[in-house]
Amino acid sequence: MTGRPAAGDHGPGGQAAAEYAIRAARPDDLDAIAGFEVEIALASFGAEAITDPQLHRRRVAGALGKPGEIAIVAVPARGRNGGTADAPVGWAWLSARTNSLTGARYGNFRSLAVADLPERSKIGEMLMTEILAAAARAEFTQLTGKVNAANLGMRTLYRAFGFTATHITMEKRLGHPPDSP
Repeated sequence: MTGRPAAGDHGPGGQAAAEYAIRAARPDDLDAIAGFEVEIALASFGAEAITDPQLHRRRVAGALGKPGEIAIVAVPARGRNGGTADAPVGWAWLSARTNSLTGARYGNFRSLAVADLPERSKIGEMLMTEILAAAARAEFTQLTGKVNAANLGMRTLYRAFGFTATHITMEKRLGHPPDSP
């Protein structure tokens, strides 16, 4: 993680890069991260989403600082608008995995979310750029991630960074409540 603002108007991020920095996620970020996780759940699962922020907070807390977990946040650069607040405006999470057949190490994209800001796309690009750099440092052979078919923003971001669709998950609802026999 860079922990510093990205360079001016060069590469992904552009103007937003001068206003935001990427750093490792910390325990004091968990409330904001839990909010992002609820947003991701709603975008992915609609009415069936698990929206308890405490559940998401506990799940993420167990990963912070754990070997193989890459958890980063985008925060306003110091001094933006005269302030020093660095509450996250975006977050991304990648977990190391090992292919059980080949032994190859790869990254499983767990989350990427950005607050509804004018610079949302650029902040998403900054987070993706740092995740890719961290994956390269970890010498992963590939990255995988799932995205809801209706999540056009994330699908567009994946494509912009060279991801390709390789699998489609098919579902058929049977009309039985999850807790029924």
